[in-house]
Amino acid sequence: MALSSRDSFGAARSGHFCGGTLVAEDKVVTAAHCVTSSSGEIVRRPDLAVIVDRGDLESTQGREVPVSGVWVDPWYDPAADSRDVAVLTLAEPLVGHETLPLVPAGDEDYYAPGTPATVLGWGDTTGGGRYADSLHAATVPVVADSECARAYPGGRQGTFDATTMVCAGEEAGGVDACQGDSGGPLVIGGRLAGIVSWGAGCALADYPGVYTRISAVATEVQAAVDSASAAYGEGPG
Repeated sequence: MALSSRDSFGAARSGHFCGGTLVAEDKVVTAAHCVTSSSGEIVRRPDLAVIVDRGDLESTQGREVPVSGVWVDPWYDPAADSRDVAVLTLAEPLVGHETLPLVPAGDEDYYAPGTPATVLGWGDTTGGGRYADSLHAATVPVVADSECARAYPGGRQGTFDATTMVCAGEEAGGVDACQGDSGGPLVIGGRLAGIVSWGAGCALADYPGVYTRISAVATEVQAAVDSASAAYGEGPG
């Protein structure tokens, strides 16, 4: 599903700026960097909404459900892009809509190198700023942590941290998440295994996409999902 704020991002494509995943009737998981400033503070957007049942963002099908609360992982580090995860509370539950379960905390079997994963979003399809109106899906293999660490050893391209991140992408490039896909799901084995987070460019050879590793944050995320919190900045409990 898509996150929308026309006040912040304009009316084109329904105000879309990030993706998200429905994990409970009233909870959507997305990336922390989608809802925070560069310092990690939650950005208050009064018109923040989640778009439901609208595959084509230029259409008026489906509906837009307001967001009443935003929880950000308290250990999110915007400088390092680590633990890049947030949970949105919807103003009304989406009864009857399919939800995606999380990869269990500490379960690393889902991340075996070469495992096929599906990434979805409405982001840039060319790497040159041409954003999709309709939802796109791509299949990419999980990349070994050692390979990702070589691709992102630090410096200008960023630093890969296997404790909180996972990489996926073709070695030769050509298939990847891109700008606008942030916050969207990486699905493995019918579960939410990753969140589109960052990377060097889009679909470049030897630079796979980097995703928040759900197994590393599942305990805190599930607590936020189970919480009845509906106020900005509140978390589990």
